[in-house]
Amino acid sequence: MQLGVGAKGVFVIAPTPFTADGALDLGSTDRMVEAYLAAGASGLTILGIMGEAPKLDAAEAVEFTARVLRRVDGRVPVVVGVSSPGFASMGALARSAMDAGAAGVMIAPTPGLRGDEAVVSYIAQATETVGDVPFVLQDYPQANGIFMSAEMIRRMAENPGLVMLKAEDWPGLDKITTLRRFMAEGRMRRISILGGLGGQFLPEELARGADGIMTGYAVPEMLVRVCGLMAKGERDAAQDLFDLHLPLIRTELQPGLGLAVRKYVLMRRGVIGCDALRAPGPKLSAETRAEVDYLLGRLAARDPVVTL
Repeated sequence: MQLGVGAKGVFVIAPTPFTADGALDLGSTDRMVEAYLAAGASGLTILGIMGEAPKLDAAEAVEFTARVLRRVDGRVPVVVGVSSPGFASMGALARSAMDAGAAGVMIAPTPGLRGDEAVVSYIAQATETVGDVPFVLQDYPQANGIFMSAEMIRRMAENPGLVMLKAEDWPGLDKITTLRRFMAEGRMRRISILGGLGGQFLPEELARGADGIMTGYAVPEMLVRVCGLMAKGERDAAQDLFDLHLPLIRTELQPGLGLAVRKYVLMRRGVIGCDALRAPGPKLSAETRAEVDYLLGRLAARDPVVTL
């Protein structure tokens, strides 16, 4: 199953589960995959920023990727993040992932590039490195300091391998509108656009023309339902459901602490067995855990999919 320009829905960005001593937790990996599929995920994305990819060695990245792909068993497409400072490691992981059954890879510009031409050239070289495979372009300037204009993305989309944009610029809604206008006017090849940013602008992104979302919010069932309601034209109902989850979304998006919160919520929901981040990484204080527990309790009382 390969990723195409018609991809849509909720692609859940999966964390990498670890045991308390920092080893890969493959049992939790299996359980996590099944939980995301049961939640209605249209696809999965692994080894992204949320997946703590830089903390895995090459063998672990290959092992984790293979385990996820075996468990998914072709039921949904799986995108593997292969961004790396060096093209050799990028190419090796991309080949391994595609050989194991991945649907495509995700690439982001490396930090430190200066000027539009340097960014466009880097992506062109990266795609040559990964070979003739579908790829997702991650536009996340808050993480890497690289701004990509709509015109730059239009130029990159001339490469037929680019099938999806992970749109995470902030503010980025007008960029989505501009790209869709380019496509409508025939100035740009049609690609899929999925939002991100923890889901915090999901209704607006969908209203602007996004095909779905690629993010790791710990209650993906909500994301799936909001996408469904928006597709049916029920925006008020979608917004009401989304608003119910905003306090937890906000809490998960705290810089430096967000992934620890997200893993804690996933552990509380029984999706993974341990909320450990691989060192170096933060640990939640007792007070922070209590605050998250309070929000989860409120959600559980109001949204039946949130069971603890």
